[in-house]
Amino acid sequence: SPFSYRLLSIYDGGEREWVDPYVFLPSINNTELTAFNEGWERRPFDKLGAIPKLHQGTSGVSFVVWAPSAKSVHLVGDFNHWNHYALPMRSLGSSGCRELFVPHAKIGDKYKFRILGSDGVLREKADPFGWRFEPPPGNSSIIDDRSLQRSSILRTKPKNPRALPISIYEMHLSSWRFHPTENRPLSFLELARELPDYLVKLGFTHVEFLPLNEYPFDPSWGYQVTGYYAPTHRFGPPEDLFQLIEALQTAGIGVIIDWVPAHFPSDEFALSRFDGTCLFEHEDPRKGMHAEWGTLCFNYDRPEVRSFLIGSAIAWMDRFGIDGFRVDAVASMLYLDYARKDGEWCPNQFGGNENFEAIDFLKQFNHAIHEEYPEVISIAEESTSFPQITKPPFMGGLGFDLKWNMGWMHDVLGYFSSDPNHRTSKHDNLTFGAIYQFSENFVQAFSHDEVVHGKGSLVNKMNLAYEEDRIANLRALLALQWTWPGKKTLFMGCEFGQWKEWDYQAALDWQLLEFPNHQGLCDLISDLNALYQKHPTWAESDHDGTKFKWIDCNDAGGQTLSFLKFGNYPNDTLLVACNFSDSLKHRDWGCPHSGMWEVILDTDSPNYSGHGAAGSTRFESFAEPRNNQPNGLSFAVNRWSIRILSLVADQN
Repeated sequence: SPFSYRLLSIYDGGEREWVDPYVFLPSINNTELTAFNEGWERRPFDKLGAIPKLHQGTSGVSFVVWAPSAKSVHLVGDFNHWNHYALPMRSLGSSGCRELFVPHAKIGDKYKFRILGSDGVLREKADPFGWRFEPPPGNSSIIDDRSLQRSSILRTKPKNPRALPISIYEMHLSSWRFHPTENRPLSFLELARELPDYLVKLGFTHVEFLPLNEYPFDPSWGYQVTGYYAPTHRFGPPEDLFQLIEALQTAGIGVIIDWVPAHFPSDEFALSRFDGTCLFEHEDPRKGMHAEWGTLCFNYDRPEVRSFLIGSAIAWMDRFGIDGFRVDAVASMLYLDYARKDGEWCPNQFGGNENFEAIDFLKQFNHAIHEEYPEVISIAEESTSFPQITKPPFMGGLGFDLKWNMGWMHDVLGYFSSDPNHRTSKHDNLTFGAIYQFSENFVQAFSHDEVVHGKGSLVNKMNLAYEEDRIANLRALLALQWTWPGKKTLFMGCEFGQWKEWDYQAALDWQLLEFPNHQGLCDLISDLNALYQKHPTWAESDHDGTKFKWIDCNDAGGQTLSFLKFGNYPNDTLLVACNFSDSLKHRDWGCPHSGMWEVILDTDSPNYSGHGAAGSTRFESFAEPRNNQPNGLSFAVNRWSIRILSLVADQN
């Protein structure tokens, strides 16, 4: 029977008395791991990993690792001077887990699991449930305080994100702004002092961080995750990230993180061949490898993998109080033949290309996070026409709240990047999106993917000779994005017209704000966000097809476009008139309501460093039908600009 004893170690330089870990009974049993093994455990991090606790009256750390096929697992770390043989972990049996309670381990100690795999290869592995990691090349896990948690300041009661104004500032922390004297990215604490004020000034409702999980390879921008439960070491300790998120939420800014369940890197120290088998990934490379990215695919059919991934999402909400997820590369999960040639993929049991395991996992993920935190937002980056991405699982959908509108983004950029003399032939690029706009709950996004890898910056996509004209076109493009149905996402630097392509190693060119054209872009974004948030029904109609109607979508030759967004009352109606040609256009436009209309925003306004060439800003309707509308308005729109009009509220 177990009994209590202590050991005395005598060294050349002294001696130490200590408690043998093997005095203690296991701190966990197989029954407690049943939910993890069956795939419905939402908080596996409460059982696996390195958890400081009081066990049998003694303070220490409980270590539990899932390695069912390992021949042996030894615990190595600061607490045993990295001795390869001192701490063999004990098998719990049917759960496939190994455990050991170490009384002399403490918060701040580094550790790894030394695993002799079923293939006979000895590997030192970081903890899949590690709460914190040291930088490369060490990549050790670090024992951290599991008691530190915070709740979102913005969480009050469940809200329908489809009816809310959501405008998201997407950013990469390493390349947003550098320290003024030390030539390095800002830390979490420095960002906490600067970022909230900037976002409030611009009027964004949310910020979306490119992945904050731990990752070893800077050029991956965080998308090759090795620490699914840990924030990256690059900007400070986890407690500092607490303060950044709290500062943002105190300022009213929701925090969304990019989350990557689609793939993981093959680094030797991480999840790859964890116990000598493909434990987290598929054994068959036709299912287990992403040839496009050189990464590995999760095996969503394995219950423990589902518990692991969903636990990661829940941990970020429990621990840091984040407000949402943007799920990366969803299309690569849904299709077995994604980026694969014939013969490089396995059909499903019905001979098709749908990945049913991934589909079920995404439904389970969305159900779990929304049941735990009903107000959390989930956004899918999904580039195909896969149906019902934003329908709830009980209706056969995947359960996402929102989906990036990749088709609209591609088409509209194709129009604006074309030569003005050829835009007439590309007019369908502007109008085609309306056909499917209300098939999902879309986010109109210009993301990091559009300003990197030789694609050029957003302003430099505007195919014009003069800088002033390119910026004018960008003002029009951004106003089209904000007035078009759907929520909004804009990548950092686009808000002030960064000329150079995004460089993950360099800060944005903030000095451009010294020039009126670039400051004018920022002011335009601020005003668009203010209108979007304050207008009574602008956001409510984002996903309601009955509230959108063309005035004229057929003026390809004149390169104009006009449409209506209806509200609950006539005064809520927005009339959007676009002129994407190189000359001022004065014409009659149809309008649904009689009365006095006024321009509430003109992208050519001198306020944004435009010319104000369109003149008057108030117009009385006339009772003659135009464009299938009962009334007409006569006004001008300058070249490469957009005017937004509404009924004057105080008229009798």
